[in-house]
Amino acid sequence: MNIFDDDDEFVGTPASNFFEISRTANRNIVDMELAKMLRRLAVAERMLDERGLETEYETMMKQWVIDSEIDNRLNSIFIELVGNIVTQCE
Repeated sequence: MNIFDDDDEFVGTPASNFFEISRTANRNIVDMELAKMLRRLAVAERMLDERGLETEYETMMKQWVIDSEIDNRLNSIFIELVGNIVTQCE
């Protein structure tokens, strides 16, 4: 028995929820949240570069194409983005 309606906005994957909400939410808020997330990525990449880990990073990226822990982290990022967007659009 499905306790959620099929039109419930939170049925689906974290990624599909993010993309659906990002299409209907305030464009400025979505842009701001994406910019903040990309800034986090830039900071993480800079840290890797400063520590001389860019080659190791590239190797790990290829190894972790299919990895449930990485998938879980990605889902957490999508959930965080959705939460940040939704709370600012209320």
